[in-house]
Amino acid sequence: MTADILKITDLSIHYDTPRGALKALRHVNVSVPRGKIVGVVGESGCGKSTLISTIIRLLANNAKVASGSIVFDDQDLLALSETQMRGLRGTDISMVFQDPMQTHNPVLTIGRQMTDIQYRDKSTTAEKRNRAADMLALVGIPDPVQRLDQFPHEFSGGMRQRIAIAMALMARPKLLIADEPTTALDATLEVQIIKRLHELQAEIGCSILFISHHLGVIAELCEEVVVMYAGEVVEQGSVRDVFHSPSHPYTKALLDCDPGHIKEKTRSLPTIPGEIPDLVNLPAGCAFAPRCSQVFDACRSNRPAWNECKPGHHALCHLAETETVS
Repeated sequence: MTADILKITDLSIHYDTPRGALKALRHVNVSVPRGKIVGVVGESGCGKSTLISTIIRLLANNAKVASGSIVFDDQDLLALSETQMRGLRGTDISMVFQDPMQTHNPVLTIGRQMTDIQYRDKSTTAEKRNRAADMLALVGIPDPVQRLDQFPHEFSGGMRQRIAIAMALMARPKLLIADEPTTALDATLEVQIIKRLHELQAEIGCSILFISHHLGVIAELCEEVVVMYAGEVVEQGSVRDVFHSPSHPYTKALLDCDPGHIKEKTRSLPTIPGEIPDLVNLPAGCAFAPRCSQVFDACRSNRPAWNECKPGHHALCHLAETETVS
């Protein structure tokens, strides 16, 4: 048994468009160790959704795997048949989606939905309901037995997200993929969800791949972080190393834009100037070069190498070859 529950190697995903191949992911390498929580952070359009869609094999019809492998629990997911993948989804691999208001069927009770997703289990309906009530109690839903008979609209957004987490964890998966599960929630509920996820992960022992825009959430929950930009992994390492000693200008710019880092009153929030590059016609050198405050000639013409800044901390940047980003 390998140390990583999930190992993505040299993954490239292209979408066929009228303008040509849109290179959504390019040579992505990501590992999720067993029993650990790994965060993925980046702007909208950086490839986070394509990454998780590829892992669970739910890509759009115009998507093509140009290269790479996704090894989950010592088997390549890209080599499995659709029947084999259906056997993994919801059992060994579960997912919590971004919007809690769109996750559940509005015309079925929560109990009915939590019972139905246990269709692979040969237990009686009563046993399945008891298990569903136990999971609701585990995620902090009060009066879980009574609330099984309620419909989704009778729960708040925070409760619905906790129910989604409970449903995802019912099969005690080996890997939980959480796709920005706190984005639609207020700050208080966000803290509750993060705390509950951390407790459940410790109790069940699963690994978590956590997708988020929120740097504070990543810092609070995750042990390792993957920073993505324009379809590439630009920096990867422990949360402490990446957040305290960023080695890529994009990572530093993200941290500078975090409202938690603003120490003086201001009328305007800091932003990263410019736009993400055209993924159909990519620049010759570094993809971040047109927006980078530390760009130099090599950045515009040569693609940077994957450099080790310190053990376990890597960055895709020319500056990382000799020095940490200032």
